[in-house]
Amino acid sequence: MADATPHAVFLSYASQDAAAARRICEALRAAGLEVWFDQRELRGGDTWDQKIRQQIKECALFVAVVSANTQSRREAYFRLEWKLADERTHLMAKGTPFLLPVSIDATTERGALVPDSFLTVQWTRLPEGETTPAFASR
Repeated sequence: MADATPHAVFLSYASQDAAAARRICEALRAAGLEVWFDQRELRGGDTWDQKIRQQIKECALFVAVVSANTQSRREAYFRLEWKLADERTHLMAKGTPFLLPVSIDATTERGALVPDSFLTVQWTRLPEGETTPAFASR
């Protein structure tokens, strides 16, 4: 695996949303962005927890894929990823772009089971992970 890149985008999602996350990943990579997507970056024998924590610590942007699946999962590894990203925002100056929640279905901010910091930024809607050129260029 390549070392953490400070310009990389970290993609966090529930395992049930892997197909939508893959579509987002491919669109961002097609736009020339480096994306850390665990299905491609982790290999057998990797200390995956340590690698994920390092990527969250060093990434430029944290994209949280929010869905009915994340709403229904009260306990899952993506929740730790979200917590780590939330904690990192406490070290950042106000207004520093870092968190980007993306809803891939009808899930909205209202009542979303996400860290409070996710509610202070603009959400993006990408139904089923279909990513627009405008989103990728932004």
